Amino acid sequence: MASADLRDELECSICLDFYKDPVTLKCGHNFCRNCIGGMLDIQNRSGSYSCPECKQRFKGRPALQRNLKLCNIVENFVSSQSLQKETRIFCTYCIHAPVPAVKSCLHCEASLCGNHLTVHSKSPEHVLCDPTTSLENRKCSVHKELLKYYCTEDAACICVSCSLAGEHRGHQVETLEVASEMKKKTLRNGLQTLMTKKRETEKRVQSLQEHTGKVQGKAAGETERVTALFRDLRRQLEDLEKRVLSEMSRQVKRVSHTLSEEIQKLEIKKDELSKKMGHIEEMCNKSDPMTILQESDIGDLCYTEDEERHDKLLHDGGDLDVAEIKKILHTGLSYIMSGVLVHECQDTHVYPHCSAKKRARIADEVAGPSTQPTATVQPSHRQVEGPEIGVKQQTSRMSGVTGIFLDVSTAGNDLHLSEDKKTASWSDDRQYRPETTERFQYSQVLSKQSFSSGRHYWEVDVTGSECWRVGMCYPSIDRRGWPQSGIGYNKKSWGLERLWNNQHFVIHDEKRVPLSSKVSSNRVRIDLDYEAGRISFYDLCDPIQHLHTFTATFTEPLHAGLYVLGGGIKISGGNQK
Repeated sequence: MASADLRDELECSICLDFYKDPVTLKCGHNFCRNCIGGMLDIQNRSGSYSCPECKQRFKGRPALQRNLKLCNIVENFVSSQSLQKETRIFCTYCIHAPVPAVKSCLHCEASLCGNHLTVHSKSPEHVLCDPTTSLENRKCSVHKELLKYYCTEDAACICVSCSLAGEHRGHQVETLEVASEMKKKTLRNGLQTLMTKKRETEKRVQSLQEHTGKVQGKAAGETERVTALFRDLRRQLEDLEKRVLSEMSRQVKRVSHTLSEEIQKLEIKKDELSKKMGHIEEMCNKSDPMTILQESDIGDLCYTEDEERHDKLLHDGGDLDVAEIKKILHTGLSYIMSGVLVHECQDTHVYPHCSAKKRARIADEVAGPSTQPTATVQPSHRQVEGPEIGVKQQTSRMSGVTGIFLDVSTAGNDLHLSEDKKTASWSDDRQYRPETTERFQYSQVLSKQSFSSGRHYWEVDVTGSECWRVGMCYPSIDRRGWPQSGIGYNKKSWGLERLWNNQHFVIHDEKRVPLSSKVSSNRVRIDLDYEAGRISFYDLCDPIQHLHTFTATFTEPLHAGLYVLGGGIKISGGNQK
């Protein structure tokens, strides 16, 4: 009864057989590895996982932990059951009903139950042993005597005659009991070695299983991330499609309206020409010379001005602006891919001669760090008093910088600086300036002037660029590596940024935060109050709009900084000295 109860505990509830490589779920229930694996594969289709026995649900596919203790119990139980079946030997003399034997007589070559053993001969030649069916194997095949010794040289069991006069004469022999104990000792040593190797193997299996679980978990996370990425890409592509189609529709309406107006003018002109043609035909049919000669001038029959306007309309104003459409499309794709430039677009309008390597770097610079905060900017508690009145009051107390120039020794070789050192433009033609420790590796530049005290402000005209960044930097800012050396992407700079899709951010110490309001004009102003530790940005719309104020304790002089990707931007005011 106890054996039956134990057997029930050692059976898998799925296959109803003994556990094979048992594993445990988090709820504590055990199953064969293949059984529960197949069940989880079925549940994977619905995306919901639960224990087949207690129905407890799990978040994600549960990890399977091998139950080593249960595995050993099952192996021992199955082994003992098999041994019992194999060793069920019955009494030779109980012919009416099978009775289990307790001993076997090697001399009689018979097995005996308890009753027959009591009346069995006790003479020395009747050697008793544990119940066995292989009685012939206990006797020498040559001398038909009991095997009592073990030849260590030939590794064979022998009888007395073999040892004294047979082929094993003179060999080293031991009694079966002594030889058996020696072999048991050797086997035990081997068993210990095997057990150690087995434990090591089990640890390796467990380690690989755990690693498999980690890989599956990582794959699930990556799958979710990639799915979200492509879902967002599809949404952004749909938005870009709407923008491009909207631009095409707008251009079609504009061109159609222009052409319709011109057609109406030409229809009126055609009617006028028809009337004049009829009048001329009428005059040609008259016979009175005085009437013909006294007729007023019929007008200029050459409409050169109409023809010129017609030709100009067909060539300049009567077609779609394909370049503008391509620009919207390609710049939009560059932003959407966030660092992965669309190499298939060879005929790009934005960068017509840009190499694939440089395109990839440009896209990488556009993307910036992959992990950005998305909180809305809140006005600083230390900012100036009011977005419009405060600006006017503060302006009267600040000194406008009229002699700020860009330092060519810091300009990246992707930047072209104007002769007056006021405008920085992105250029696909590398400038090949000397590579120094001061020079940025990409299209960024600092001002020649620095400010270590006082209040100052200046303006930047960003009309010529769709992607830019302006701000203030310490001279110790890194000049190598992206984005850690970019304006705002470190603790040594503060910046205002615009991306291709007209999104604006303020940035400091890699924290990239979207503005709560849009920048509506193409001119921004930077205010610096060094002693108060304030850097403020304003949109020079009407009225002036305060965008954001950074507060800090400045420890170094500050330089103005510009970053340009496509087009150019200009620091307003001042003459070169």
